[in-house]
Amino acid sequence: MQLKVPASFRADETMQLRVSDIPNVSDKSEERQKSRSTKNRRKAPRPSLPARISAALGPRLAPLVAALAPYVARVTPYARKLRPQYPRPGRADWRRWIPSWRQCLGGVLASMGLSSVFLVVAYAATDIPENLNSYATQQDNVFFWSDGTPMARTGWVQRQAMPLKDIPEDVRWAVLAAENASFYSDPGISFKGISRALFRTLGQGDTQGGSTITQQYVKNVYLNQNQTVSRKFTEAMIALKLDNQLSKDDILEGYLNTSWFGRGTYGIQRAAQAYYGKDVSKLNASEAAFLASLLKGAGLYDPTLNEENRARAVERWSWTLDRMVEIGKLSKAERATYKTFPEPLKTNPLYDTGEQSDYLVELASQYAKKAGGLSDKDFDLGGYQIYTTFDKKREKQLTDAVTRARKKALEDEPKKAKTAHYGAASVTSDGRILAVYGGPDHRTQGYNESNATTVPAGSAFLPFVYAAGLENGIHKTRDGDTTQVTGQTLYNGDDKVLLTTPEGYYWDRNGKRVAAENDGGKSYGQISLHRALELSVNTPFMQLGMDTGLEKVRETAEASGFLSSSIGAQVPALSLGSSTPSAIRMASGYSTFAAAGNHTEPYSVRKITKNGSKVVLDTPATRRAVRAEVAEEVTSALADSFRTAHPSPVSAGQQAGTAAGSASSPPAGKAGTTGNDTAAWYVGTARSVSTAVVVYRIDLAKSLEPQPLEGLAGTTDDSVPYGIWSGAMSPLG
Repeated sequence: MQLKVPASFRADETMQLRVSDIPNVSDKSEERQKSRSTKNRRKAPRPSLPARISAALGPRLAPLVAALAPYVARVTPYARKLRPQYPRPGRADWRRWIPSWRQCLGGVLASMGLSSVFLVVAYAATDIPENLNSYATQQDNVFFWSDGTPMARTGWVQRQAMPLKDIPEDVRWAVLAAENASFYSDPGISFKGISRALFRTLGQGDTQGGSTITQQYVKNVYLNQNQTVSRKFTEAMIALKLDNQLSKDDILEGYLNTSWFGRGTYGIQRAAQAYYGKDVSKLNASEAAFLASLLKGAGLYDPTLNEENRARAVERWSWTLDRMVEIGKLSKAERATYKTFPEPLKTNPLYDTGEQSDYLVELASQYAKKAGGLSDKDFDLGGYQIYTTFDKKREKQLTDAVTRARKKALEDEPKKAKTAHYGAASVTSDGRILAVYGGPDHRTQGYNESNATTVPAGSAFLPFVYAAGLENGIHKTRDGDTTQVTGQTLYNGDDKVLLTTPEGYYWDRNGKRVAAENDGGKSYGQISLHRALELSVNTPFMQLGMDTGLEKVRETAEASGFLSSSIGAQVPALSLGSSTPSAIRMASGYSTFAAAGNHTEPYSVRKITKNGSKVVLDTPATRRAVRAEVAEEVTSALADSFRTAHPSPVSAGQQAGTAAGSASSPPAGKAGTTGNDTAAWYVGTARSVSTAVVVYRIDLAKSLEPQPLEGLAGTTDDSVPYGIWSGAMSPLG
C-alpha cells in the first residue's frame, strides 16, 4: 500500500492523519511505560566494599600502581596461561576438563607457598612453655592413718636424673635403635610420621606412630598425653624450636630421664634399679634392649605380668639387638653372645621395704586407683595424699598378737611352723578396714594373707546358712507352702543324719545317700537352731541348707559380703563352709549382722587429694542383706556361742561395765574348723568391729594345697586363732 501525497503539499506544512474510532495507542503505551517506570523505580545500589576502598585508596596507591605496571604487564601473559579455562578450548570430550601442566604446576606452587607461609607463622607464634608438666616433675604419694598422721611414703616414683656421660653408649643406642635411629640427623620431627598420624586420625580416630625422640620428650615434659591433632601439631612446632635451641645430647639426656618405664619408675636410672637391681652404668646391651622395649608400654612388655607380655618382650628385645647391628652400633660377634633373654626381677626392690605397712599401702593403692578412677601411670606420677581407714593402734595390736603366736609356734613346733600362714583383718560395721595382717615380710611374701582366698571357711560359715533359713523360710515339699523358721525351730542334731530334699533322700554321684556328720561324731538329738549355732552342731545346718535351698544360701552369703568367685559348689558341703573367703571378706560378712542386716563393701580409703584438690571417690553404698530381726537373732546366737566357749571375759565385762559392751551388746563370735583339719578360724564382733583370724599350713615350695594343721592351731580350749583375736580386740573385759 502506498501513501500518495498531493502535488500541492509543501515540505513545511504539517499533515495529520486521523482515523476514526481507533484509540491513540501511542498515548496509552506512554502512560503504561510511565506507570511501570514509577513502580519499578529503585534507589541506586550502594557501591561494594572493595569499590569504596578502591575509591578511597586509589589516589594514594596510584604512584605504586604506576611503578608496578611494567612488571605486571610482563607477568600477565603467563598468568593468563596458568588461569584455568573450563572447558578448555581446543579439546574434546573429557579432555576439555583436564588442566594443563602449567595450571597443575601453578596450583602446586601456590599450595606450597601458602603452606610455607602458614608454617612460618605457626613456628613464630609457638613458644616453648616455661614450666615443665607433671610428667617431668613426679612426686611421691603420701599415705595417712585414720587419725591423719603420716603412715607411709612411696617416693620411688621420683626420677633420678643421670648425666648423659654416665649412661653407657650401649644403653643410649639401644633406645635410639628401638625408637629413633635417625635422631642425630633429623630436624626434630618426622614428616612421614606426622602424615601417618594425621591420616590415622582422620580415618580411624587416633594419632598413633611417627614421633621422634624429640617429639616424645616434648610430649613428656611440656604437653599432655591426649591423642589429638592439635596436640600433635603443637608438639611438632615445639620440637622444631627445641631442636634449634638445644643440642641433640641435651634432648636425649632429658628424654632418658623423664620417660616412663613402669613399676612406678621414671627415667633410665630408676628403671635399671627396678628391673635389674643395678645402676644404669652397670647395664649391658642386652638388658638395655629389654628396657627400651618398655618405652612402647610397660603394661604390654613387662614379662612378670603374664605370658603374653613375656612373648612380646622377647620378640622386641631380639629385634632391638638386631636393629643395633643393622645401624652399626653393635658388632655381630657381641650380638651372638646375647642368646638368652635377660629376665628382670619379679618385683621392684626399691618399693618393697619389708614393713607391715607395705601390705596396707598395697591395699590402699589398689582401692584408691579403683575408686578414684586413676590409671597406674597417673598414680605412679605421684602427688596424691591418700587418707586411709587404718587405725594405727589396732594395726599394732593385731600385728603384735600374730607375731606372738608365730614366735610361740616356731619355738614349740619349728618344722610345722615354717609352713604356717596367718591372716587377719578387722572391719567396722560401716565397711571401714581398720587393720590387717598380711604376712611376716613383704619382701619375702609379696601376697597379702588378709586378702587371700586360699582355705575354706569351715563351720565359721554356719551363721550365713542360719541367716538364709530365717530370711527365706524352708520347703519340705516341692509344691508346698513356705514354712518360716525361728531360733526355736527344732532339727535333728544326731551324727550321720541322712540328708533329704523335697523329693526324698539326697544321693551323690556314686549312688550313695549323703549323711551329715558332727565334729567328733557327737549326737545332740532334737536341738533348736539357736542352740545348734551356739554349740556349732553341723547336722542341723546341713539339712537347713537343703530345706532353704542352696541357691538361697549362696545369695545370702554374697549379699553379706562374700565374693561370688569364692563361693563353693552348690552341693550340701556348701553349708559346711566349702567357700574360701579372705579374712577381710569373712570379717565383713560378720559385720553385716552387727549392722542390723545392712552390708557395706569393705574399703580402705576415705579421702584422696592432689595438690589441694579433692579427688572424687566412688564410695561404697550400703545395701540391705537380711532383715534386721534376722541379723538380731544371728547375733544373739553368736553372742551365746562366745559366752559358752569363753565365759570369763564376758562375765567380767558385764559386771564391771567395761568396754566389752553392755548386756545388750556383748561380744559375739564363733570358731571355724574344717573336716580335714586344713584351716582354723575365729571370727567375732565387739564394739561394732568384726575381726577374722585364720591359721593354715601350705608348703609353697611343694604345692599350693593346704596341709593338715596337726595341732598347730591349738585346741578347743586353747585356740590359736582365738588367742590372736582376743589380743587384737583387747580389752574384752
